Amino acid sequence: MKRFDMIAIGGGSGGIATMNRAAEYGAKVAVIEGHFLGGTCVNIGCVPKKLMWYGAQIAEAFHHYGPEYGFSADTVTFDFETLKKNRDAYIERARRSYKGSFERNKVEVIEGFARFVDPHTVEVNGEQIYADKIVIATGAKPVLPSIPGGEYASISDDVFAWEKLPHSVAVIGAGYIAVEMAGVLHSLGVQTDLFVRRDRPLRRFDSYITDALVAEMQQVGLALHSHKIPQRIEKNMDDSLTIYFEDGSHHTAEKILWAVGRRANIEDLNLKAIGITTTSSGHIAVNEFQETSIPHIYALGDVTGEKELTPVAIKAGRTLSERLFNGKTDAKMDYHFIPTVVFSHPAIGTIGYSQEEAEREFGAEQVKVYTAAFTSMYTALGNHRQAARFKLVTTGAEEKIIGLHGIGYGVDEMIQGFAVAIKMGATKADFDATVAIHPTGAEEFVTMR
Repeated sequence: MKRFDMIAIGGGSGGIATMNRAAEYGAKVAVIEGHFLGGTCVNIGCVPKKLMWYGAQIAEAFHHYGPEYGFSADTVTFDFETLKKNRDAYIERARRSYKGSFERNKVEVIEGFARFVDPHTVEVNGEQIYADKIVIATGAKPVLPSIPGGEYASISDDVFAWEKLPHSVAVIGAGYIAVEMAGVLHSLGVQTDLFVRRDRPLRRFDSYITDALVAEMQQVGLALHSHKIPQRIEKNMDDSLTIYFEDGSHHTAEKILWAVGRRANIEDLNLKAIGITTTSSGHIAVNEFQETSIPHIYALGDVTGEKELTPVAIKAGRTLSERLFNGKTDAKMDYHFIPTVVFSHPAIGTIGYSQEEAEREFGAEQVKVYTAAFTSMYTALGNHRQAARFKLVTTGAEEKIIGLHGIGYGVDEMIQGFAVAIKMGATKADFDATVAIHPTGAEEFVTMR
């Protein structure tokens, strides 16, 4: 039987980061993965999606802004096969880089799917493997609604296997995956309709930002359909799909794309046999130190349902290894003020509390907000003036900044540094004291009145 100090079940971002950091401190470790190294993010998530988002940005630049900047767009053509080929080659290079880092750090890779035998032992391909400590980092996978004909629809994973783009797509969902996929496909020339269950997408985001997103969708012709609850899907004679909604309406498209949430990928781990506790939402329950109900078994990343973002899993994993193998006995992940970006069109960046959340927690009288609305200078010469909306949320007499939100060109590359300032307890006065960089969109965050 192979024996390790620690193993990770799952070779995604969280498992990779945890084992590499532990190995740097001399631990004997292994990663168990039955699919591709890199997990969802690298293979069928944020990395290929971001490459397609860049492609969509180039398309927008040609069609909306090129002529006014002096470039002729009359002969511009788009070949999706080229984008797919180059995107996939980039992903393959990323996978190879993981193998290289494992070789340098002496991390063993075990190909296969793990199943618990007892609290210290897992079985992979019929072989039992023992570890003093075990990290569950198996991530999550898309939810498939159980409606008649639901199997005809695609999920976000499938998009990256498409050999060609469809003529039309109906995207079902209101979260960031739905918004991002709809925006990319629309910008690449696909007739795209987005259907949401309630009044708008991204309902948990600050309404000042989502109002701007909805307005932008209307301006560019990305059709948004609200209060649509799917009832059934039918396949037509020409292989197109028609989705029917509870309000009696229906819509036909070449493809239907589900983006209605994700669930923890744990059903094949045999967790009940060893007594690991799960939450009502189906995630693995952990404490502030990523410990499950069995102290030497840990869980991190999407499988815990806590801030389902790749860099969160990476940070949590590295922090865990620092605590276990580098003597930092009190080290734990801090889930407050985590910056995140939605790669919509334009991008959305957000840190901390929305205005609505802040008023609920601290009281409206303790909350003061500052806003800025302007047109991105990048789009000033084009045929489409793209709006930008920024907001600061502050609390208390000192006006401590507890929320920063923006939508507009370049926001995705703006907010990382602001996250550092907010994490350090910056106030509105600190922002006011900072010299603005002109002319940029980012200067609006330090010049609001």
